[in-house]
Amino acid sequence: MTEVREYSAAVDVAIVGSGPTGAAYARILSERAPEATVAMFEVGPTISDPPGAHVKNIADPDARARAQAASEGPGERGAKVANPGAAKAGVRAARPGTFLLDDGFAFPGEDGLPVAAMSSNVGGMSAHWTGACPRPGGSERIAFLPDLDELLDEGDRLLGVTTDAFDAAPFGAIVRERLAAVVDEGRPPAARVQRMPLAAHRREDGRLVWSGSDVVLGDVTRANPNFELHDESLVTSVLLEGGRVAGLAVRDLRTGETHEVRARYVVVAADALRTPQLLWASGIRPAALGRYLNDQAQVVFAARLRDVEPLGADAPTTGLAEHSGVSWVPFTDDMPFHGQVMQLDASPIPLAEDDPVVPGSIVGLGLFCAKDLQADDRVVFDDEHVDGYGMPAPRIHYRLTDHDHALIERARAEIVRLGEAVGDLLDSRPFTLPLGSSLHYQGSTRMGVVDDGTSVCDPDSRVWGVDGLYVAGNGVIPTATACNPTVTSVALAVRGARRIARDLTR
Repeated sequence: MTEVREYSAAVDVAIVGSGPTGAAYARILSERAPEATVAMFEVGPTISDPPGAHVKNIADPDARARAQAASEGPGERGAKVANPGAAKAGVRAARPGTFLLDDGFAFPGEDGLPVAAMSSNVGGMSAHWTGACPRPGGSERIAFLPDLDELLDEGDRLLGVTTDAFDAAPFGAIVRERLAAVVDEGRPPAARVQRMPLAAHRREDGRLVWSGSDVVLGDVTRANPNFELHDESLVTSVLLEGGRVAGLAVRDLRTGETHEVRARYVVVAADALRTPQLLWASGIRPAALGRYLNDQAQVVFAARLRDVEPLGADAPTTGLAEHSGVSWVPFTDDMPFHGQVMQLDASPIPLAEDDPVVPGSIVGLGLFCAKDLQADDRVVFDDEHVDGYGMPAPRIHYRLTDHDHALIERARAEIVRLGEAVGDLLDSRPFTLPLGSSLHYQGSTRMGVVDDGTSVCDPDSRVWGVDGLYVAGNGVIPTATACNPTVTSVALAVRGARRIARDLTR
């Protein structure tokens, strides 16, 4: 017999989604308004202890695989792809821990986002991400936020961002030195080649620990008696009364029963597809809802480090980035790409029987491109199509502009130049991954200064025209970015959470 869970009848703040931005709201409220009652609802299951932890921290590979499979949403568990090689072969498949849209990902005459993917689990995509937390630069920055740098500092604090997790990587300095020789000239110090800021740290025993929502929540939230987390709980509607939020309708996926939870404030912190989905399903449909959707086209390449000595038997050999570290080529307006360079998971790769590769000397290079923003790039919903949860299914309309195509070609030339600087090229040409591969979808609930139909929320992430309703996640970012968006999204969540905390403690 399924145990009946108790949902609070009323709370001060209800949070939809348990990824890093939803967790940031819970953390800031626990720190600044500890008397406030906060309930978080997640459609997926709890897959780790503590809840929200990164699956890479699960030592047992079988247990890790079970956690990934449990994150892959409703319906059948399909084939998974872990590397660009499978994408080259034309395989349309999600990475472990994620699932794709069944349909509606592209329409005739459009490019679409054929591998747009999501996760359903406590912690959201932060249980599966790479942990990269670069800061935006140049036109990536949100110019109308004067406190952006302080907010980014808070984002770093909540995510546990470090730059020294791979300082012991034997080839890291070599990679950065060679990249810097062809990149750094004329750049200010902040935009030069450097270690990638990562949501990761080393334990005293040397083990690498990756941050997930567990780190963002922190001990203060877990110890907060006024905070509750409900997994396998589908929020089907935001309830409104007189132009203000009144609470949520929540379906317990274990029992199928629907409950009403009253709330003074509601934060919808799902992903860039499911946040607009819930607002649309609730009849909350600002003109910009779902529009300005943007992904980061991604070009990848590989090179073998030249002139490196074989490592000793005691060198780290535990997988991704342990030899070459993770290096960052920051975005600039003159070179509008974000570069991420790290060891390939597959190394060592023998190129020929008589040419063994030094372990760890195969590095993967990736350049992410900023999208040309268009209102017509959008996710829409209707009453005819539903997803595996019975919610309005996302239908994506998305086109690359001439500017986008030119930028991708420029990135392809640039990544060859970077590869040649690092070592010997392993392929005749770079590969452009299928659209949606970045998992960095943004803009669908974008922030703006005025309610002029081009934004969904104000600088505090409050949805225009609906008192007490906030949105969070990558969808809130209003600029075209090439860098990984998580720390920026968490920074914006901090601003919104502080606003709610001020209102609650007046």
